[in-house]
Amino acid sequence: MNSPSSKGISEEAEDDEISLKELVLKIREWYRYLLSKWLTIVLAGMVGGGLGLAYAWWKKPVYTAECTFVLEEDKGGGGLGQYAGLASMVGIDIGGGGGGMFQGDNIIELYKSRLMLQKTLLSEAIFAGKKQLLIDRYITFNQIKDKWKNIRSEDLNFNQAKLSIRQDSIIGEIVKAVNKNNLKVTKPDKKLSIISVKFESEDELFAKAFTDKIVQNVNQFYIETKTKKSLQNVAILQRQTDSVKRVLYSSIGGSAVAIDANPNPNRALQILQVPSRTKQIEATVAGKAYEELVKNLELSKISLRKEAPLIQVIDEPILPLKKEELKKWEGTVIGVLMGVFLSTLCLLSVLVIGKMDKG
Repeated sequence: MNSPSSKGISEEAEDDEISLKELVLKIREWYRYLLSKWLTIVLAGMVGGGLGLAYAWWKKPVYTAECTFVLEEDKGGGGLGQYAGLASMVGIDIGGGGGGMFQGDNIIELYKSRLMLQKTLLSEAIFAGKKQLLIDRYITFNQIKDKWKNIRSEDLNFNQAKLSIRQDSIIGEIVKAVNKNNLKVTKPDKKLSIISVKFESEDELFAKAFTDKIVQNVNQFYIETKTKKSLQNVAILQRQTDSVKRVLYSSIGGSAVAIDANPNPNRALQILQVPSRTKQIEATVAGKAYEELVKNLELSKISLRKEAPLIQVIDEPILPLKKEELKKWEGTVIGVLMGVFLSTLCLLSVLVIGKMDKG
């Protein structure tokens, strides 16, 4: 006598066998149905191939300009710390503390900022021997004047000192488009300090010019910002040093004049020695102050050199640029496959829906 559990297992096995048979029968049915519709599928494949060929013919190649550079910064104070402490005792800040608004990957975000992109777009480059604003060339090959409505000719004149509100709006839209479609700034290896700047465009010359200009603008801005505080300290110390130096030279000259006025002073009259001694004391004090200021000035210059990041270009874009294009045979094959797939899917859908309606 069979147990209930053994009956359940046999029923499940039988159901699985029936389901498998049904699936095989369904596949055979679909195959025969599709085979009867071979002409429709072939025509769909031919149409898809034609569309793929037309797209490959119409689609312009995309050029990629890439610039890679290494960014190295001194993050530690090193031996400069002891000098910084010494300088702070006399009220001088020679920097070297690191930090600031630009650390780590922040330079990547700087490349995507409107400030840098706008500055680059409004920069000039030479195309076919003629100077042209990058934004003018961008507008031309993207046919923005034809695509965008309500744009006047004066709105596209960016070669002026002050931009209008409409021009600011146009630049804002172009910046968004460049960030979304063209510009890619990455660190290929997170462990290394190598940064890659890629720009993709259908205009080969524009891609190279834009990449060169934005790398130049961003790296220059980055260095100036990183060293701004140290530069201010150097400038202040330089002015103080020059001022004390003038006082020192004036005191030395005044002492000599006072001595020359009384070359053989009467020792009984001490009043005659006051002018020369006063100038000598001023010269001594000024000399010591000048000596300390010179030391602090040199320390500030050392700090400035240490804070300045090293940016060394490894590879820069060189014509001809890397070109990506859809070959005509590739477009045709992809179109044929898409046509066959979509037509097959539609025919099977019609078959299934028809059976459901009958059921």
